[in-house]
Amino acid sequence: MSFFRRPDYQSDTTEFIEQLKAAKPGLEAEQRKGRNLLWDKTIDREFAAEARQARVPQKPYVYQTNSDFQ
Repeated sequence: MSFFRRPDYQSDTTEFIEQLKAAKPGLEAEQRKGRNLLWDKTIDREFAAEARQARVPQKPYVYQTNSDFQ
């Protein structure tokens, strides 16, 4: 270790997170479980392809219902 080496800097936020993890050891597992619930989904590619094919093209001006009006 060098004589001039400073201790590693940790921001207040990093210190808070480290303290939180130490106080609640199961926190990361709970976060992963929540992420799995909301984000990590398997995609049904067949259904997605059917939905893409069933899409109706949008008209240039969606609020105009009468096509004879110019």
